[in-house]
Amino acid sequence: MKRIILLLAIFCSVLSAHAQLGGGGSTITGKISGTVVDSITKKPLDYATVSVFHTKGKAPMNGVLTDEKGSFKLNNLPPGKYKIVVSYIGYPSKTIDPVETTLSKPDNNMGTVILAPSAKTLAQVNVVGDKALIENKIDKIVYNAEKDLTATGGNATDVLRKVPLVAVDINGGVSVRGDANVKVLINGKPSGAMSNNLGDVLKSFPADQIKSIEVITSPSAKYDAEGTGGIINIVTKSKNISGVSGAISGGMGTRQNNGNASLNIKQNRLSVTGNFGGNYTWPQITPTSRYSYDDSLNVTNTQTSSNKIFRYAYTGSGELSYDFNNYNAIHSSIRFNQGGFKTDGSTDYRTITSTTDSKYSSTNNSKTVFGGFDWILDYTHKFKKEGHQIVFSGQWSHSQTDLNYGTKFSSVASNQDATNGGRNNEYTAQVDYTLPINDKVKYEAGGKTISRIISSASDVFVNSVYSPNRSNVYDYNQYVTAGYSVFTFTLPKAWSLQTGVRAENTKIDGNSANTTLGLIPFNNSYFTFVPSFAVSKTVKGTQTYKLSYSKRIQRPSLQFLNPFVNQSNPQSVSYGNPTLAPEVAQTVELNYSTFIGTSVINASVYYKHTKDLIENNTFSTATVTPGGTTYYTTATYNNIGKNNSVGVSFFGSVTPIKPLTFRTSINVYTYNGMAYPQYAYLQSSTDTKVQYNIFGNGTLTLPGGFNAETFAILNSPTRTIQGQNPSFGFIGFGLRKDIMKKKASIGINTLSPFKNAIDFDQEIRSKHLVQTSHTAFPFRSVGLTFSYNFGKVTIKQDNPMAPKKTGLNDDLKQGDQNGGGQGGGGGR
Repeated sequence: MKRIILLLAIFCSVLSAHAQLGGGGSTITGKISGTVVDSITKKPLDYATVSVFHTKGKAPMNGVLTDEKGSFKLNNLPPGKYKIVVSYIGYPSKTIDPVETTLSKPDNNMGTVILAPSAKTLAQVNVVGDKALIENKIDKIVYNAEKDLTATGGNATDVLRKVPLVAVDINGGVSVRGDANVKVLINGKPSGAMSNNLGDVLKSFPADQIKSIEVITSPSAKYDAEGTGGIINIVTKSKNISGVSGAISGGMGTRQNNGNASLNIKQNRLSVTGNFGGNYTWPQITPTSRYSYDDSLNVTNTQTSSNKIFRYAYTGSGELSYDFNNYNAIHSSIRFNQGGFKTDGSTDYRTITSTTDSKYSSTNNSKTVFGGFDWILDYTHKFKKEGHQIVFSGQWSHSQTDLNYGTKFSSVASNQDATNGGRNNEYTAQVDYTLPINDKVKYEAGGKTISRIISSASDVFVNSVYSPNRSNVYDYNQYVTAGYSVFTFTLPKAWSLQTGVRAENTKIDGNSANTTLGLIPFNNSYFTFVPSFAVSKTVKGTQTYKLSYSKRIQRPSLQFLNPFVNQSNPQSVSYGNPTLAPEVAQTVELNYSTFIGTSVINASVYYKHTKDLIENNTFSTATVTPGGTTYYTTATYNNIGKNNSVGVSFFGSVTPIKPLTFRTSINVYTYNGMAYPQYAYLQSSTDTKVQYNIFGNGTLTLPGGFNAETFAILNSPTRTIQGQNPSFGFIGFGLRKDIMKKKASIGINTLSPFKNAIDFDQEIRSKHLVQTSHTAFPFRSVGLTFSYNFGKVTIKQDNPMAPKKTGLNDDLKQGDQNGGGQGGGGGR
């Protein structure tokens, strides 16, 4: 409201000034321009108010707001002496007087105008930023989730589906520009839980905890080499204020219920924050049907199942930061998560051969519990030179997943019960050094070590009798040593250059306690050389061209390595492969971005070559026993082949009128996977396939504190060497009302209102095998949301001494994004 009154005052003053100036005199006019930045962070201040007065005047002649880069221009000023006043919430106004323009020099560029933050105390204040929903930065795309009207009451998966260049399938599998090998970080740090259970952990992460999501498609050599699809960094909310504040939010709906609470305490140099949230999903019934036929064995297997799924999760975090002085600071945080799901159902099986036609059924139950924690400790030492610092970081990540299942058959005497527990402990030590050599050159270097200690223990019972031939304990250890060096150059004529190199050495070893399973002990080591390069050019301050090259690898995580044989589905057996090598991808990208007024456009053309693709492989198996021959499919993982991909990505934002904004994100790319000779029999097609992800969104600000949003998502079928995963799409609507002077809000959201379930059709083909499956996932939902912010605070800027949240272990291939051939009946 103050801003509106100020603009009206400026408008009236302009009319008054125009009347006082009258006509005649010189017709030459000029401009006064500059950039407003924060005195501590040196970051630009957008939406700062810049007013121009006569040098001794009391009423403003004109005024403007700074753009997202802090820049302003005061146009059409006749030659003379002026007073410039710059104001911004939380800062004392700054006056520069006089600022002169002349007939010979009508334009005056003031350069950088520095504002220092104020310590003014505000009671019961809700600090609201003016950031756009999507920001396009030089090295990343930022989705400001706290501006998303439909985020409240949802989870991280719901938010990620709307982030440019990101696609999320029905199982929660995440990909960036079609590549599922994405590393997800939290506040720039890895999470052990997300390495092993990415889809499930994202569903347990409340959207109300998320401030923004950053997408980095071409990371520099400073980042760990892993993540061929790039990096997604989830930034959690942290009140940038002193005092005591907090928030409560949540939602209740027909699909899931969520709640979240946070508390922030900042006094002087000490900062303590805490957050806790959780969700519970109402039981959902998921029907599934599967068909497979192998012409070499002349065997047809069919099954139909119905499963009721119960799901819950909760997560929490705590942070503590303390500044000893202007040069030394410490930061520590711990984040934990716990969740699980339980499935109860029944399945009907049928197997047809040339001589037999057998039918039987089973009742199934399974329970999966996952959880863990990430403890981080950072120490930062700043030198006297601006930007010169060294950061020491340590992290301990612990994650575990426990699976218990039981299957009882109606006519086969091989009832099964099994438990499988996976444990992963990661220990990381890292140092990062930054040296601004001068105002044109910056040097960064660092090193790290990672020790991963992984164990998988399984116990299998057949007809309630312990089966030593199927039970096992498998230990897998991985040790990574890495170092990097990066130079960043600011060149004349708005050119920038960044070049770097990273070297990583990996040692692995694996050992099975059960020697009868054929898992031979092994050890291996490999060296990875990772260069990176990026050059950019800014034109007229609004257009940026960027050419980049990056090399990335993707190490397999526990889910791919775990050799436990899951036999809960007698027609489909699955297990991991501990001998997998990492994927290696090289990407070249040309990017163009611009903003025109309130419109933002970003477009990229890229080429990616990937070798040693890790994909799920399914093949037919026949086992002869004294009781007869059993036919089933076997699913595992292999480094199956290579792929060349060409793609085009685009996203844009336009505001035709102030209350209305439209956004769209489109990614079109090719898949041309070619199997290595030993896996050629698994290749379903050698044709180049075109795939796409499309997202559209519209938001409308209405009078009376109402805000409305609608969005639509459409993902094409995704190809693999052996088949394809289904297309996926839905629409959503949201309406929110701000109340209590914007300290609280209530709203209603709905997803897929016109269709109760989303069909999930998968197909696998090879030389002899055809396998299809159909699952109907319940998805339609309607829910009520609420949020409330409280506290007595003082506005402050980011603490410049706070340790930078640099990425640590962004390196493991996560989750089965393909889902082919997994047994167990029913979707998750």
